[in-house]
Amino acid sequence: MKKNLLTVLVLALVLANLILTAILTFSVISEVKKTDALVGKIAAAIDLELSAGEKSKDKSVPIDKISVYNIEDSMTINLKPGNDDAEHYAKLSVSLSMNTESKDYEKYGASLSEKESLIKNEVNRVVSSYTIDEIKSSTQAIQDELLTRIQEMFDSDFIIQVVFRDVVYQ
Repeated sequence: MKKNLLTVLVLALVLANLILTAILTFSVISEVKKTDALVGKIAAAIDLELSAGEKSKDKSVPIDKISVYNIEDSMTINLKPGNDDAEHYAKLSVSLSMNTESKDYEKYGASLSEKESLIKNEVNRVVSSYTIDEIKSSTQAIQDELLTRIQEMFDSDFIIQVVFRDVVYQ
């Protein structure tokens, strides 16, 4: 009889442990989901990419799938006044790298020369909003901003890179 009573007691304790474990698991899972949602909202608010490694792999285009469009005319752009209140200029030429595999390359790639004045206008707007010190220290950031603006202008991402060539600052 003692053996049966002890077995029943152990069985009752095992069932109580199982029930408490299930309650604990479900309460922790709901809190983990709430925390994950909060982290996602914070990352979206500060514009972090949670899958940065995947994004960089998606953006890589093989060299044989890239076409380069050179804007032949060099542009002289008046820069924003800096701390020295002197007028500064940047003389540069621009090249656009295009993904030939993009669906919009057929649509815009051949007629890019017709849109050259619009592209030059965007280059002028972006570059003229920087001082000479800013442009010297963050050329890549300016090229990235220009790329974003041109992609928005075409409403497409067939242009994958903007490059400044023959850059001279004064």
